[in-house]
Amino acid sequence: MTTESLKLYQSGGSPNSRRVRIFIAEKNLTIPTVAVDLGKGEQHAEAYRAINPRRVVPTLVLGDGTSIGEVPAIQRYLEDAFPQHPLFGTNAKEKALITMWERRVELEGFASVMEAIRNVLPGLQGRAIAGPHDYEQIPALVDRSKQRVANFYSDLEVRLSEVGFVAGDRYSVADITALVTVDFATKAIDMPVPEGHVATKRWYAEVSGRVSAGA
Repeated sequence: MTTESLKLYQSGGSPNSRRVRIFIAEKNLTIPTVAVDLGKGEQHAEAYRAINPRRVVPTLVLGDGTSIGEVPAIQRYLEDAFPQHPLFGTNAKEKALITMWERRVELEGFASVMEAIRNVLPGLQGRAIAGPHDYEQIPALVDRSKQRVANFYSDLEVRLSEVGFVAGDRYSVADITALVTVDFATKAIDMPVPEGHVATKRWYAEVSGRVSAGA
């Protein structure tokens, strides 16, 4: 299978799109992209809703017209279709552990940052939760979300004091989600890696220095 028949609908400013772009870069793939301008609301237009009715990016469209949304689903498809440079592990144990840690990072870190920014950003009024339905913001959630991010950083520091990478001794999809989470938290809610988190800073310097981090 070649990548010529694939097409990735994505946005340059979308953290979720970046998770997929880094994944693609790590696997040394070249996949044509289509920019979706979130600022102009192109994700809500009928043309894009026909591709992804949830009105979110990214979406991977296959040669036969099949649309695959949700970051983990896109990554799993690419991992199975292009198994070189595996990012989900190479045996049952590795795959389970990587999936576990990636899930934890997404739920405890990435989702917490997303909750904070979506409940405070003026441009997201009425769109506090991404998806096909509209929800009003709840500003009171922001403080709790930031506490969740602080707890995520504390837990990540403990983990990275024990291992080289998030899921163990090798770079994986869990590191991609964690890297994007840190950059997202730093830019969106002014919460960079706390001072004194030596292990996390060591890890961050390594993963952010990879060529793929600029994807």
